Amino acid sequence: MKKKLIAALMVLSLTAMSIVGCGGSEEAAVSEGKGELNLFVWTEYLPDSVVEKFEEETGIKVNVSTYSSNEDMLAKVKSETAGAYDVLQPSDYMVAQLISQGMLAELDFEKLPNFSHIGESYKDPSYDPGNKYSVPYMGGAGAIAVNTDKVDSEIKSYADLFDPSLEGDIVVLDDFRAVIGMTSKALGYDLNETDPAKLEEVSAKLMELKKNVALYDSDSPKSALISGDCSAGMIWSAEIAMAMEEVPSIEVVYPEEGAYLFFDNWVVTKDSPNYDNAMTWINFIMDPENMAMVLEEFPYLCANTDAIEIMGDEYSTNPAKNPPADAIAKGSYVENLSSDTLDVYNEMWTKLKE
Repeated sequence: MKKKLIAALMVLSLTAMSIVGCGGSEEAAVSEGKGELNLFVWTEYLPDSVVEKFEEETGIKVNVSTYSSNEDMLAKVKSETAGAYDVLQPSDYMVAQLISQGMLAELDFEKLPNFSHIGESYKDPSYDPGNKYSVPYMGGAGAIAVNTDKVDSEIKSYADLFDPSLEGDIVVLDDFRAVIGMTSKALGYDLNETDPAKLEEVSAKLMELKKNVALYDSDSPKSALISGDCSAGMIWSAEIAMAMEEVPSIEVVYPEEGAYLFFDNWVVTKDSPNYDNAMTWINFIMDPENMAMVLEEFPYLCANTDAIEIMGDEYSTNPAKNPPADAIAKGSYVENLSSDTLDVYNEMWTKLKE
């Protein structure tokens, strides 16, 4: 009986060890492929279908929050408790700001094999040498949209949007760097102008634009063009592409002065509580098939050359979806400015929107 009891206890002990072992494996699976992921991204920039596919394939629950400007994103991240967000989607200049403020985690490229699908021209950007902290996603231009059935005058430049004939008839981005930069370019100055005397001229010129602006909208500026509430505007190039599909008389124009350009990226916050899941997400979104799903719904300029090949000529030859090389070469990106200059920009923006 004693021998039988000892044998039974040994079986129970082994069973318990087996259960613990299974538990350990399950915990490892959770850390590798389950749990949660908190994304903070631009509005109308990430299809629900892509998020759902990721959740189905990985078992990771994704929570998505959105913002309308880089500055709004930065302020929100700073105001939240550490670790509130895992992955952000900042534009070029904002990546540099986040790096300088120590807010980002370095990426683990051993977990990002799909980085091989990113075009060479998009790697090693000036705002993040070596891509230590960021992976390029999509970009484009603050281009000009014109409904040729409603606008009689020829529009070729940002300066043309200040024409009095467009009073109360244009939509512009709700983005102070884009609109002030556009105004500066219209005067022949730099997109990132810092000269105080020139900025006084820019401030005065903005008051001319104020009369023409019916709506400030970075979320869905195409809506005002599709509905006919506005006849022209300075909006995201891909928004123009989507508007053109609904209203054939809408055209895209890249301004003679050179367009406002942007490129958005994936980054991981320094305090991310789900770092491995963040790596899984970034690698997933760089898969060409998944990136093509994004482009089907939001046709922006894309860094993923293999995804572009999947999209075919309809995408690559459409100037609103895939801005021409000469328009990109002629354009300018936003740069980080001193706090004193930004104060001037903020004053101009507040006055414009009063």
